Amino acid sequence: MRKKRVYFDNCCFNRPFDDQSQIRVFLETQAKIHIQNLIIRKELELAYSYMSLYENCNNPNKDNSKIIEDFFVYATVFVDPNKEKVVENKAEKIKSQGIKNKDAIHLACAIEAECDYFLTTDDVILKRSMEKDIQVCSPIDFLTVYEVENA
Repeated sequence: MRKKRVYFDNCCFNRPFDDQSQIRVFLETQAKIHIQNLIIRKELELAYSYMSLYENCNNPNKDNSKIIEDFFVYATVFVDPNKEKVVENKAEKIKSQGIKNKDAIHLACAIEAECDYFLTTDDVILKRSMEKDIQVCSPIDFLTVYEVENA
């Protein structure tokens, strides 16, 4: 049986660099770090994509960008630009749910990578996504499900 595969969107990757004085941000950060440790220990698989690289390269904070880039080494799946047409077709359907273009591309890449979970801290995506091919959730909600499944 294949390990569960996850995809972090850009806001999830950047959560540890947000203002930690807000309890929600702090808890999501702790959950995201725990999930990263599960990936490092090979208990989960990580997928990322050309959109992950694009957004990370445009991160104005180069130190944060480097930390995120260094974590990509743990990924087992990469959705490269030669899949762009397939991804864009999926993204068009996702955008009809009221999800912005880059976010829709991330979600379409996660589906193309056959991820089980799309992890985000973006409230719009969490509220609007109606994908049947992937479970969209916050890092906290993911851990709640994951720990029950692996108890």
